[in-house]
Amino acid sequence: MKTTKFSELNAMSSEQLESVLKEAKETLFRLRLQARMERLDSPSELKKNKRLIARALTVKSLRSKKAA
Repeated sequence: MKTTKFSELNAMSSEQLESVLKEAKETLFRLRLQARMERLDSPSELKKNKRLIARALTVKSLRSKKAA
């Protein structure tokens, strides 16, 4: 998964942001499952995915606070 910077996420439309968030959550689920069943090729992918989700949720919450 490509790492996405905060500024890139902030520039995305709401639909694109939701898509990135959904994809990251699905990837994190698959990685966690794979980590339980077998050895991961790159364990750092878990951390990268968690950070991407956190960034996307931060952008989302900032937008909702701005709108209110």
